[in-house]
Amino acid sequence: MPYTLQNFKAEFFKALAHPVRIRILEVLREGEKSVTEIQSLLELDQSSVSQQLSVLRGKNILQTRKSGTSIFYSARDPMIFDLLDIARTIFNNQLIGTQELLSQLDNEKLPPAD
Repeated sequence: MPYTLQNFKAEFFKALAHPVRIRILEVLREGEKSVTEIQSLLELDQSSVSQQLSVLRGKNILQTRKSGTSIFYSARDPMIFDLLDIARTIFNNQLIGTQELLSQLDNEKLPPAD
């Protein structure tokens, strides 16, 4: 199967499809951070953080800057944060719909028991 634009898009979204990667992006919203800073903020071990940073960097979602022995990570394109904001709005809308359904279910009159 030839590599298509849809494959490219799917691979991009797959790179975002991990809770730690989302948390990393949320931390980087404030600006570039070192691996140590990210690890400390997420309260995770270095190998877990490094593994997820590698995935995000491999998909060109993150970029690095080296200073001495430290490597700093930042978003390659700040629009990634707009994407996260849009996703949050979508999730909120879905949850509101779910809450409305639960409310209707709670208010539903049950037939009398036999």
